Amino acid sequence: MKRRRYLIAVVDGGGNVPPELSAARRLVKRGHAVTVLAEDSIASDVRATGATLRRWARAPNRPDRSPGHDPVRDWECKYPWQLVDRLVTTLLVGPAAAYAQDVSDALRDARPDLVACSMFCLGGMIAADAAGIPFDVLLANIYPFPAPGLPPFGLGLRPAHGMTGRFRDLVINRFAEHLWNARGLDGLNLVRRRFGLPPLGRFFEQVARARRQLVLTSAAFDFPARLPGNARYVGPVLDEPTWAESSRWQAPSGNGALVLVALSSTFQDQISCLQRIVDALSAIPVRAVVTTAPAVDPAALRSSPGVAIVLSAPHREVLWQAALAITHGGHGTVMKALAAGVPMVVLPHGRDQADTAARVTARGAGVALTRSASSGAIRRTVQHVLRDDSYRVAARHLGKVIRRDADGSTLVDELEALDSTKERWSATAPRSTSRLPIW
Repeated sequence: MKRRRYLIAVVDGGGNVPPELSAARRLVKRGHAVTVLAEDSIASDVRATGATLRRWARAPNRPDRSPGHDPVRDWECKYPWQLVDRLVTTLLVGPAAAYAQDVSDALRDARPDLVACSMFCLGGMIAADAAGIPFDVLLANIYPFPAPGLPPFGLGLRPAHGMTGRFRDLVINRFAEHLWNARGLDGLNLVRRRFGLPPLGRFFEQVARARRQLVLTSAAFDFPARLPGNARYVGPVLDEPTWAESSRWQAPSGNGALVLVALSSTFQDQISCLQRIVDALSAIPVRAVVTTAPAVDPAALRSSPGVAIVLSAPHREVLWQAALAITHGGHGTVMKALAAGVPMVVLPHGRDQADTAARVTARGAGVALTRSASSGAIRRTVQHVLRDDSYRVAARHLGKVIRRDADGSTLVDELEALDSTKERWSATAPRSTSRLPIW
């Protein structure tokens, strides 16, 4: 096997970090030279992979995951257009030239055969594009762009049925494309022009130019669809983040069913929801382990004897003993729960979480509630899912496929699948005609 050089440009969006850094870890294990561009907020996680850490210098560099250092603050957005504006300004276009310059500098030093970028790092893709170096995009959840068979992203919809459903999808996708183009296309093309590249016709065409769009989930979990030719399902990554994998935990004493509670690893204004979950579990004969992650101080929550509130715990270890998981619908937590055959109660808070919840409920592996659900509604739903064994049967059935896909080597195989002469893909990069969604 030929030893190659890789540059991975990671933007800390929370749940995308463990699977993207797992790609770095696996490449290092295969003997490749890997450099990771990343923020200080995940510097220790990068070092743990064995890759060379290179910090963002011009681009935004979060020192930690506290709410005050979150550039997007998406929990403040009430309407889709507000979220699009915020993402364009603070993440996708506003700092794109800075991301592109940092990646350009790293290209000169690391001389990679391939660049792999977080979905958010459009500037990194532009830099690779301008240098004529192939780049892959790492999609750390379900496939987020329109494709025949998929409902529009971001709304928690199920696949369309009949003429009415297809019309629904057409209208939403066209509105979303117009919104992204109106808010971000001119700014993105200014950055491309600065790097000597021709303008794009649509905002997310930059992603479509990737050598590969690597979808870090199982095709059996996503809704069936016909993806673009450069998109590949490569299986989920079940690795724990560094800050959680060695954490010590202990379930409360007793004989009640064990419940894992895990909302976002980044701040999503989830404290009140966490408290209602704790209150609900305190009222029934279960034992619960609530992990707040670095975004929330465990001391911010009131507890009870049957509920242990901790900063972190290795979710895979807890889930193999658990009867239920309560989650916001983050893709990583959902994959770990399914791999353990554990059904879920899902309370989406935003981002891709409603779409993930729609796939959980469509497979019969759990129940979804709104994030504003009362403690009484949460309590009744928890009792229902624990009593009805069909949810566990469905979770176990899907979990067999999840484990098989997670154990495979498809992710690294795809990253290694480069022409021996180093693909000069600029003139032949895939041009997807897919219309693109609200993020």
